[in-house]
Amino acid sequence: MTEENNKNVLDDIELFEKEADKYDASQIQVLEGLEAVRKRPGMYIGSTSSQGLHHLVWEIIDNGIDEALAGFASEINIEIEPDNSVTVRDDGRGIPVGIQKKTGRPALETVFTILHAGGKFGGGGYKVSGGLHGVGASVVNALSVELDATVTHDGKKYYIDFEHGRVRTEMKVVGDAPETEHGTLVHFLPDPDIFTETTIFDDKVLKTRIRELAFLNKGLKLTFTDKRADTAEKVEYHYEGGIQSYVSFLNKNKEPLFEEPIYVEGSFEGINVEVALQYTTGYHSELMTFANNIHTYEGGTHEAGFKAALTRVINDYAKKSGILKENDEKLSGDDIREGLTAVVSIKHPDPQFEGQTKTKLGNSDARTATDRTFSDIFMKFLMENPTVARQIVEKGQLAARVRAAAKRAREVTRKKSGLEISNLPGKLADNSSKDPEISELFIVEGDSAGGSAKQGRSRLTQAILPIRGKILNVEKASMEKILANEEIRTLFTALGTGFGSDFDVSKARYHKLIIMTDADVDGAHIRTLLLTLFYRYMRPMIEAGYVYIAKPPLYQVRQGKLIKYIDSDEELDSFLGTLQPSPKPVIQRYKGLGEMDAEQLWETTMNPEHRRLDRVDPTDAIEADEVFSMLMGDQVEPRREFIEQNAKFVENIDV
Repeated sequence: MTEENNKNVLDDIELFEKEADKYDASQIQVLEGLEAVRKRPGMYIGSTSSQGLHHLVWEIIDNGIDEALAGFASEINIEIEPDNSVTVRDDGRGIPVGIQKKTGRPALETVFTILHAGGKFGGGGYKVSGGLHGVGASVVNALSVELDATVTHDGKKYYIDFEHGRVRTEMKVVGDAPETEHGTLVHFLPDPDIFTETTIFDDKVLKTRIRELAFLNKGLKLTFTDKRADTAEKVEYHYEGGIQSYVSFLNKNKEPLFEEPIYVEGSFEGINVEVALQYTTGYHSELMTFANNIHTYEGGTHEAGFKAALTRVINDYAKKSGILKENDEKLSGDDIREGLTAVVSIKHPDPQFEGQTKTKLGNSDARTATDRTFSDIFMKFLMENPTVARQIVEKGQLAARVRAAAKRAREVTRKKSGLEISNLPGKLADNSSKDPEISELFIVEGDSAGGSAKQGRSRLTQAILPIRGKILNVEKASMEKILANEEIRTLFTALGTGFGSDFDVSKARYHKLIIMTDADVDGAHIRTLLLTLFYRYMRPMIEAGYVYIAKPPLYQVRQGKLIKYIDSDEELDSFLGTLQPSPKPVIQRYKGLGEMDAEQLWETTMNPEHRRLDRVDPTDAIEADEVFSMLMGDQVEPRREFIEQNAKFVENIDV
């Protein structure tokens, strides 16, 4: 091959490589379009389940929140229309309608058709944004059958609508408006081809998040109207106290140590920090953290900064005031947080999220900002309010004394392995497999049912732990009392996870923890006591999806060789109506699990092929905390009100 030919070949190769690069780049550009959103919606909204469906609403609301954070909006209205479409209005400046230079199209069109188009990427649009990626409006458009937007400002109303993400009616002026009127209205109908699981919005989910946003943005009014209901009542959420009101709301069924929650607000290097906290007479702490209105369930740097500052400041104050003597041991973070309810909310110009669910804040400067802002103002508060300060310190001192006693009990508990428990009569009958992923622990009410469960179980995968009667109500007990309770101690040790601050879900010996109690009032009470224990001291088990409730049948109907298990009186009446007159059916009512023999218990409640289990899913941690505090706590009045309001719904109680 000549030198010239050789050069030509090299030139051809170089040209081919350039063309290949160009081809790859063009493909990437195509994948950034709205069609990619429809092909892979989970990348943009997490999933196409009910959670993803509701995420569409959050994305549009976030745009109004951004206007409020910038100081231009004071009200956001959310409405669910009769056809299950959604309308969101805000009184902000209105999305710009001028021509966007890069696209050559109206900015209003660009926002709804181009990913990452918005005022959240510098240039003075928003200093702080509640949204994560600036993709909200365009993603909602892409995943909707239809979407329309109306913008009002400068005395005009502008309108545009879309179909499956594409422009259907180009932007046009549709009328005049008063010069003082301004804002954006977005109306959209989710696409059932995308959301195949459901397109029905849950008003409870919507109300909870809208209420949360109202707490996090003090002074902002949010309203919610469900027009699907027979009476479309408008619910208003408006809290001038912001997160201070949030803490009062969280503690409404608890007994606070002092009347008003402590509130701290300040800024450090462009990061705004708000903290509200209040102590109660209880033993449990509730710390909720937010970054740019996003609930950081996994915590992060702002949470670490708050915890460090709280522990340091209270110890420093206790030393300076003489409550803690020079040689006294410092209070630990756990001691200081006992009985604490706190909300930490920061607004960061560039939040970085990490963790398994992207709900853990990673910015290192957020830790410094939270620590410094909170510690300076909180120390001043303690110095100016010595009575409240002493209450807080003494609460921590009491917790420290209990912690020391609990530590001794914990050391005794740790010496007992799961194998030792399995040899105890009437306690754990362990399964033979050591693989947690296939191992199940049934917590069974009563020795009789426990005996049947042990005989009928699959020994490879199913372990049985009978409990006698009602366990201790941990909502009203110290850790010392909890660890003194034999049933609870046995359960902790059988799980292998530790408990409280030492809890480690990765050490769980079973990935299914199944509560199996009778279908009567006592069974429901025992189930509630167990769930309270799991929620307060083993919450990661619930969050991991490891906790279940078994659903045993209420009746067995026999007619010849036909056997049918029934769950309710209504189902029984309906089934009996389908049977021939003879032979006469034999009906057995199970008042308790102990009335089933091993075969029946296996077939109805334990056999994975036929059993029915309800997974415990605390998607609304606030409501769960509220319910447990109300039903299991010391405050009688909220419990009485709940019973009076709900007694009318209870029928056919077994006494």
